[in-house]
Amino acid sequence: MADVAVERGFLPFIDLAYQGFGDGLDADLYGTRKLASKVSDLVVTSSCSKNFGLYRDRVGCAMIIAKDSSAADVTKSHLTVAARVAYSMPPDHGAAMVAIIMTDPALRKMWEDELAEMRGRILGLRQQLADKMAVITDSHDWDFIARHRGMFSLLCLDKNQTDTLINEHSIYIVNGGRINIAGLKDDAQVTRFAECLAAVTR
Repeated sequence: MADVAVERGFLPFIDLAYQGFGDGLDADLYGTRKLASKVSDLVVTSSCSKNFGLYRDRVGCAMIIAKDSSAADVTKSHLTVAARVAYSMPPDHGAAMVAIIMTDPALRKMWEDELAEMRGRILGLRQQLADKMAVITDSHDWDFIARHRGMFSLLCLDKNQTDTLINEHSIYIVNGGRINIAGLKDDAQVTRFAECLAAVTR
């Protein structure tokens, strides 16, 4: 992607909505760092909604890497106007909580440990689902689920398949088959979902 961005001259925009849920806080930044080292301009947004559990508080930031300070100043001015139009001055308590956690070594370690635990749970659910699909379908067509990272996977289901999951199995799934792996609570749910998924994709 970095080479293509340089070759074609487009402005890369990265949304770090799930940092820490893939392979780890630092590892999840590999692609972003690679891009930043090769392009002159880059927009990165980061959200604390998922990795801090602050959905309601809309905490995050926009980071702009510009080729020179004048371009950065113009961009900051435009972002300030956009923010004023959208919400003027948002409440600070969510951002203040993140700042406290990130600057207190004990709290930061606790947060990182909890994030690692959640990441491990999601990876475990992925492996469980892939293993169950392998047994039920007698194939490895679904192994990609275990290789994916983060909370979501795209199962590439057609409308008939998603409609069948909804109408016949009471599994509510968006068109295309995007699922939230973290929504599977236990082995019984993983098994039921695997059986229904196998049934609609045979």
